[in-house]
Amino acid sequence: MAGYIMDLRKIVGHRPLLQVGASVIIEDGQGRTLLQLRSDDRCWGYHGGSVELDERVEDAARRELFEETGLKAGAMTLFGVFSGPETHHIYPNGDETSCVDIVFRRDYTGEMRCQPGEVEELRFFAADQLPSPLSPPIIPALRQWAEKKLSGAL
Repeated sequence: MAGYIMDLRKIVGHRPLLQVGASVIIEDGQGRTLLQLRSDDRCWGYHGGSVELDERVEDAARRELFEETGLKAGAMTLFGVFSGPETHHIYPNGDETSCVDIVFRRDYTGEMRCQPGEVEELRFFAADQLPSPLSPPIIPALRQWAEKKLSGAL
């Protein structure tokens, strides 16, 4: 969890916070997306996290991708902005967020590695073979990605 959010948690405890997320959907040469198995809730999701104070959203997305996977981001394309009741989430530790998730698609370079303590596994999945369970707040964006992949729109 990001420093800014951790500082706020010291003040508000588990109460709901509005959180801005920067996330990344990357694909391999076969059009499959890389997902990570999260250590905290054992759910699958794409890569991302909280934007820090005064941090550019694109920089936060690049930082999160590198921290969680060891991969460096290439060209970025805005995929979408996701918010609303579907992105409201209560984490296993009781922290509650209403997330505005800014999601990018991008290419990458580097060697994959899991971030100790946060990522259990990294694996590519086809749009019609997404794993279960998915991390609840990323379902709207990942579902839209899968629908667009399957329809040929991406």
